[in-house]
Amino acid sequence: MSGRSARFVAPAAVGVAFVLLWEALVKAFDVPFYLVPSPLQVLSTLVQDAPLLLSSLLVTLRITALALLLAVVLGVAVAFLFVQNRVLETSLFPYVVLLQVTPIVAIAPLIIIWVKDPLAALVICATIVAIFPVISNTTLGLRSVDPGLADVFRLYGAQRWQTLIRLRIPSALPYFFAGLRVSGGLALIGAVVAEFVAGTGGTASGLAYQILQAGLQLNIPRLFAALLLITLAGVAIFLLVSLAAHLALRHWHESELSLER
Repeated sequence: MSGRSARFVAPAAVGVAFVLLWEALVKAFDVPFYLVPSPLQVLSTLVQDAPLLLSSLLVTLRITALALLLAVVLGVAVAFLFVQNRVLETSLFPYVVLLQVTPIVAIAPLIIIWVKDPLAALVICATIVAIFPVISNTTLGLRSVDPGLADVFRLYGAQRWQTLIRLRIPSALPYFFAGLRVSGGLALIGAVVAEFVAGTGGTASGLAYQILQAGLQLNIPRLFAALLLITLAGVAIFLLVSLAAHLALRHWHESELSLER
């Protein structure tokens, strides 16, 4: 078996073994479905409630996609500003960190109250959670240029914008995609947390609201089915970002060149 095949087969084998063990333990100990449903019960509920759950999934994915797009645009713009002006970075970066470490569950109710549009409020909450890795990784990448190449650009009198486009941005791409992998998952987490807060206020939205309703109704199989969809969505986001990174870096960066062998 080649190394590339092993990267796919091994995780799949672990997942199948986990599901089989879960099914066996639930059957062996006769665990009630309202405590821990079996994988077959979760799958059956997922098929039965597919219209409801998939429509809620689309709402959550829409919030996640908008938040991730906003985090990328704003995060990259802030990183460019930081690189151009060290004083600006020193002055504002502590507040970026402060924004990151503030629990979203503490400020989400305020955002939902202040912003009249429910969708916009949820997107803002998810963006706050997702933006920090983009800013920090892109800033680090824009500064992590080869000193020798930087000297060559200065020697030939390159303008600042030429150095930015032809040297700093290519050097920052691996760092940017590393941050984007993290931000993709954080955007989904932020969307779900914001939906939980909105759901407690009676606003029906995405999968988090379905989880709340299923928990109140003790419909545990539906709760697990919704959790499964959230998990699969997170994996899909990670794989899509990884694919984008591979396509952008595969011909020149060491991290992706090794995967081509």
